[in-house]
Amino acid sequence: MNNKEELFNQIRNGNLEAVQNLIRKKPNFLETKDQRGSTPLILAAYYGYEDIVDFLLDKGAQVDALDGSGNTALMGVCFKGFTDIAEKLIKAGANISQINAMGATCLIYAVTFNRKSIAELLLKHGANASVKDAKGKTVMDFVLEQGNSAMEEILKKY
Repeated sequence: MNNKEELFNQIRNGNLEAVQNLIRKKPNFLETKDQRGSTPLILAAYYGYEDIVDFLLDKGAQVDALDGSGNTALMGVCFKGFTDIAEKLIKAGANISQINAMGATCLIYAVTFNRKSIAELLLKHGANASVKDAKGKTVMDFVLEQGNSAMEEILKKY
């Protein structure tokens, strides 16, 4: 196994110490990508490893790097529901308006997967609810399709 594969395996396992050692030995691994195009930051955020996310951001990981589908670390946490990591990524300058290959935004993911606290966080930071995805659907279209009255109330506040 090469060091790059080891790095991604250690991230998947949540092993902060091993990730720190590998990045310190090979700082260029900070922006390396796995077979799906994920960077270490994207993968750590997706798995919800806040300590690894903190370390990678501290080392200068690109907060808006894209995976093979055009998703950022912030998009991953909006899908998964890790509000604390979403806050850290936004504080680090993450683009809340990034649009992926399917036309989805962070807010579309948060709404689709009923992540109310993340949806509110994104809206508070100026997320645009009128953006249409590749199928022409807005955030409100997803909310109405789901019959999600709680999310509808959140959107109406902004």
